[in-house]
Parts: sequence; C-alpha cells; structure tokens
Amino acid sequence: MRVLQILTLIGITISATNLAAQVGLNNDVINPNTAASETLNALPGLNADLVEKIESARPLASNLQLDSILGDALTGEQKEILSIQLFLPVNLNSASREEIMLIPAISEKMAHEFEEYRPYTSIQQFRREIGKYVDENEVARFEKYVFVPMNLNSASSEELASIPGMSKRMVHEFEEYRPYTSIEQFRREIGKYVDEREVARLERYIYID
Repeated sequence: MRVLQILTLIGITISATNLAAQVGLNNDVINPNTAASETLNALPGLNADLVEKIESARPLASNLQLDSILGDALTGEQKEILSIQLFLPVNLNSASREEIMLIPAISEKMAHEFEEYRPYTSIQQFRREIGKYVDENEVARFEKYVFVPMNLNSASSEELASIPGMSKRMVHEFEEYRPYTSIEQFRREIGKYVDEREVARLERYIYID
C-alpha cells in the first residue's frame, strides 16, 4: 500500500495557511519530542517498550534517530504508516538527503528540489519555490513535515510561537533577553526556566547571527 493511499485512508486533512510561521502548519502530525505517553501508545505499531525508548532518547535530533529506535520492531510499511502521524520536523537548510527521504510520499526528484533552493529564509519561500512543482495541497502536505530555522534576534512573536511546544510565556522569555550574542547565552538564559533537555529541544529551531 502506497503512502499517498494511506494518507487518504486515514483521512488526514490538508490545508494551507497564511499565518507567519517558520515551522510548517502541522497540527495533525505528532512531534515525538513533545507527545505525551498516552498519545504515543495510541499510534499504530508502537508499544510500551518503544514509547519508553523514544521518551528516554528525548530530545531526538532527527527522524533518522527515531528510525533507529524503531529498528526491526516495525516493518518498512509500518514505519511509513507511522511517519504520516509521528514525525520530527525536518530542518530545510541542513537535513541530509537521507532524512528528507523519510518525509511521507516524497520522491527523489522532490527531495532534490527541496535542496535546490537552500538556504531558505522563510516558510513562505518554501511554499513559493515548491509550488512551482506541485499544487497548493501538496505544498501544504509537505509543509507539515518541515521547518526553517529562525533568527532568534529578529523572529516575530508569531514565528517563535510556531515552535512545537511553545507557550506564550516562553515566547516572552525568548524575546526578553534580546539581543543574544551567542548560543551559550541562549542556553544560559532559557535554562533558567526549563531543563537542559528542553533547552536542547528548543535550540534546534533557532540560530543567532
């Protein structure tokens, strides 16, 4: 069974957005770094042992790491089905071809196009460039699995809020310490509010000029 057929069968809704964001609109894709245990346990193919391994490895750095955790416990087809619903957003500017190819129903040709327009400066640019090759619905579907890292010193409140698991309070704290001069400063300041693992998870989505 092909991935696109699976998408139709499970009834995933595809929609576009004009909201300011650097992380793609992905409300119906579960993030393995933030999902609750009960949410993970309800996903097809996962069991208590795999869920424990995922949670122990947090923050996962990539879907390649997730794939390694799943190992031989799931077949290739089971992993494809799971990836539609459980996926860590891919950094459009630094992800390897191998990780890009884990995006559900992506072809080698489209993976090449993803890489062709690097570096991306915004999700809007991604929509515009990839929209040259596929229709709006397919762009919106791809968008659910990707993000563009944001400049910590200039990202808008709306862009920061698009980071998975961000609260209004944490958006405020990100902005409170501007301008940041180093990633070490970010770790130190945000480390006042969350633990080291959460700082590492959040760090994945930002950069400092």
